[in-house]
Amino acid sequence: MGSPLALVCSTALLLVVVSAASEEFPIQQMMISSSEHDTPTERRHPGFSPRSFGGPPMMNYPVQFPLARPSADNLQAVCLHAAHRPHYPDSYFPESGFGQLKRRASAVNKAESWFNTCCQGNDTWGNEATLCCAIEAWELSVQSFCEEDVSVKDRIYECCKKTGNNRLNCFHNDAPNPKYMPTQVVPMTERPFTAGFSFDPSTCQRVSKSRYSEKRGKKVETPATSETGNIRFPPGRPTADVIESLCNNQRQRPVYTLKCLPSSGYEWLARQAKTVNRIEKKFKFCCKKKKDAHNCTDKKWREELNKFCVAEKGKENSFRCCAGVADDRFNCFQHNSPDPHYNMTYATEELSLSKICDTHKLIKRKFPVGLPLGKFVIECCPLSEEEKTSCFQQKLMAMSEKQCSSRKMSPTIRQCCRTSSMDFQQCVSKIIMDAVTKATKFSQKKKNKVCPLI
Repeated sequence: MGSPLALVCSTALLLVVVSAASEEFPIQQMMISSSEHDTPTERRHPGFSPRSFGGPPMMNYPVQFPLARPSADNLQAVCLHAAHRPHYPDSYFPESGFGQLKRRASAVNKAESWFNTCCQGNDTWGNEATLCCAIEAWELSVQSFCEEDVSVKDRIYECCKKTGNNRLNCFHNDAPNPKYMPTQVVPMTERPFTAGFSFDPSTCQRVSKSRYSEKRGKKVETPATSETGNIRFPPGRPTADVIESLCNNQRQRPVYTLKCLPSSGYEWLARQAKTVNRIEKKFKFCCKKKKDAHNCTDKKWREELNKFCVAEKGKENSFRCCAGVADDRFNCFQHNSPDPHYNMTYATEELSLSKICDTHKLIKRKFPVGLPLGKFVIECCPLSEEEKTSCFQQKLMAMSEKQCSSRKMSPTIRQCCRTSSMDFQQCVSKIIMDAVTKATKFSQKKKNKVCPLI
């Protein structure tokens, strides 16, 4: 224990230090000032310093990703606040690791750089063409990101598993700053230019007014392709690197029906759908060869896309790759493919008891389990996903006594009845899940056609 005098002196010294610090750094005022400038995004994420200690490693390097779709409502902010939104130099991340975040940061950098190209042309082009430019830049950045994301053996960003407008909507809905408001108080230094994007206002197909074609003296609306199509076109070029996934994943790639398309206005989409269907049919033939599958698929791919371009010739707003010839044409198709590596398939669903709702009819026909699944469907399937699980468990619980006391039980259920109550539930759940799995695989054997229209 020190003397009372020493204690008094040390306390006084501490008060002097704290007083001086508060005068030099008004902490309370800084916190209030900071909160006044916080945006909703900044409240969710740490500040954009290279490191913020504590928390998961990914949170130490926050990235404002993805960016929202440019629109008439946010276009002004896209251009006006560009200097007050972050970009991410190479020095922002450590040299190794953080591959996912680096790809996201690169996508943001590309889009913001390309937005700058659009905004600089605003005085010459006007708002309509500038918006068209910004949308094309954003869509190209999304496409570029997904191409890179699916080519790496890593967890794929969820939106990249979707196609067409569903993918674009997914990115837009995930955006933390859809209004493109400023999130940096201090303006960023000049952004480095990112190559890979150019814009010609005369080729813009995204005019705010509807495009029309004449038919029998009436105006018939022809919708813009990127707004309405949900199709994986063009297919990627078969190469030696992708031939294995091309053949192995064929059953998991969609083919398209044309019955859902209106009688007019969607001829361009019908041509694309027919081309994909023909290419997939030829791929199936080539993949059976195995030894010469690569050369065969590449030849059929080129032949069908050339046929597609013949059909496109003279059409209004024909597919831009058809303007090229030979390798230029094929390189263009490859660059514009949403699935160049042939590793995008239907999203794999995690099978659970709730899949009974989709497969119960097939189970009853092909894989009977000796249980009254109709009661499951009637009482549990209308519920939410969370409530379905508990509903199924309750039904299994109630079923144990009733089924085991019945004289008309199936041999498989009889085996479950020889176990305890809890083991009975697990036993029956396994029987049902086996049937669900079989029914799901059976339904996937037949390649269902999907509608190429959103």
